[in-house]
Amino acid sequence: MSLLCTCNIEWLNDQGIVLKRFKSTSAKLALTRNDFRDIYLDVSADKNVGQRFLLKDISVHKRFLCDGKASIHFKNEKVMMMLSNAPVTQLTEFLKLLFVKVTGRKDSPQIKTRERLLAVKRSVTQEISPINAKDVSRISVSDKTENISTNKRKLDDDLKKEVIKKNYLMSHKDKLSKEQLDVVNAVNSKHNIFFTGSAGTGKSFLLRYIVSTLPPDVTMVTASTGASACLIGGVTLHSFAGIGTGECTIEKGIQMASKSPYVQTWRKCKTLIIDEISMVDGEYFEKLDKVAKAVRGCDNQPFGGIKLVLCGDFLQLPPVKQTKYRFCFQTITWVNCRFQCFNLKTVHRQTDDSFIQILNDLRIGKISPDTASILKSTATNSLEQNGIVPTRLCCRTLDAQMINKKKLTDLPGVESKFESFDSGSSKILDDLTPVEKTIILKPGAQVMLLKNISVNSGLVNGARGIVKQFDKNGSPIVQFKNGFKVAIKSEKWIIKTPTGQFLSRQQLPLKLAWAFSIHKSQGLTLDCVEISLGRVFEAGQAYVALSRAKSLKSLKIIDFDTKYVWANPDVLTFYEKLDKIINYSTVYALGKKIDT
Repeated sequence: MSLLCTCNIEWLNDQGIVLKRFKSTSAKLALTRNDFRDIYLDVSADKNVGQRFLLKDISVHKRFLCDGKASIHFKNEKVMMMLSNAPVTQLTEFLKLLFVKVTGRKDSPQIKTRERLLAVKRSVTQEISPINAKDVSRISVSDKTENISTNKRKLDDDLKKEVIKKNYLMSHKDKLSKEQLDVVNAVNSKHNIFFTGSAGTGKSFLLRYIVSTLPPDVTMVTASTGASACLIGGVTLHSFAGIGTGECTIEKGIQMASKSPYVQTWRKCKTLIIDEISMVDGEYFEKLDKVAKAVRGCDNQPFGGIKLVLCGDFLQLPPVKQTKYRFCFQTITWVNCRFQCFNLKTVHRQTDDSFIQILNDLRIGKISPDTASILKSTATNSLEQNGIVPTRLCCRTLDAQMINKKKLTDLPGVESKFESFDSGSSKILDDLTPVEKTIILKPGAQVMLLKNISVNSGLVNGARGIVKQFDKNGSPIVQFKNGFKVAIKSEKWIIKTPTGQFLSRQQLPLKLAWAFSIHKSQGLTLDCVEISLGRVFEAGQAYVALSRAKSLKSLKIIDFDTKYVWANPDVLTFYEKLDKIINYSTVYALGKKIDT
């Protein structure tokens, strides 16, 4: 495999002073092997002579791997190679390949210099094959990585541990379904992409993978709300665009976006990702298109030539707007973008086929008498377990906040307050991290985990628990629904703003969970859910709430009535046309041309 990225190479003297530099923004790196089984790292770039480095006595620094950055120190040659703007997935796989091949390499017999020189003319280097089971079997836990120096730090311990795992050979791509892979492959084409699907079809998971395959410096990851932006490691669309809430005129919006630092962000952007596109108002979508064209100085292409990757389900939550809204697909801008569309069908969140069918019917506002009877019967479900009560989903955020505040106040005992440690603007961090700046807890508080702590133990984002007590360090000890009792320590969230600035918040990964708003629950899978639909005011709200549950057994609907479930007729018409377009495109692509 090869890696495309920005590459900076420095040749140093014994005192560490730079003697020569090489830089390419579009370098290609490849691992090769010669006849003597020596492994090299080849670097090539347009209009530049290729460079070759022997992979021996090196150290790999990957602290900023998640930002598409890494460095390799060739100690013998006194060379420092710095890689940046690399797709995270490709960079991770490339470093895995380097580690396994170099560490598992068998030392070849000592070859005399004369023999090497005579063999130079006939020697041919070949690109190294991908990792296979034989490579991994050569590496044992007790191996000492003589070829990869750790420079007194165990920089490669994480990779070393991965080697001995059964799933080491499985990349993230292997976990994608066929329909998800079709979307990934389409992202690499020249088309703008829109993919949709019902709740639980893995849209957020797929979007995170897509983000990891794109160069981070020119890819802007956004979402319509802060909650959805958190799930994909992005920022809100408003904070990226630089035009506020979009209530301004187009002229004023262009003026605002033309100021630093927004203008630089717009101009360097090659791919714009927008999650939860259903909640973006059509007027705002059109305004973004005009702003992009003006700021980038490119009027003849939608969004000034930026490639769009949009994700969302228009049958879920619509735009939040006081006045009459339009969906994005109802605009001329949507038509001009000429999206290649995908509709994910396979549900991963739920495994019960009958519940999946019920949710699919709810999604389009179709409720049969049998379905209504089944959903009404959930009112008798007893979901309390080990003192953990189900989370009530509310239609309005204010209702959820009031319930949580009252329930906490009613608990006996002394409050424990936890303040976050913020590096950067607390207001931005409030929007882009799931945790609050101040968390107040008591023994008996119902809480939800907001970060994956131990996937194997079921301690994942959305897991429900109850605070039992506080340890000697003041950390809350939480008993979760699955029986695990754990002292919860603070975790760190790191946010990268559109301008490249890094902000961080360190806080307990917990949130009060007597109640939650439906908007805030998007993308979450909840252990136990209680729903009151009496205050539903938008199409799709009931469906979003019910689809958070894993099964009918983990769901309790207090006041089900068919009048609370409906779908927007304009959206239903859009999806009927969408399915016809997708089916036609598939048949056309796979079908055989018939001679007439």
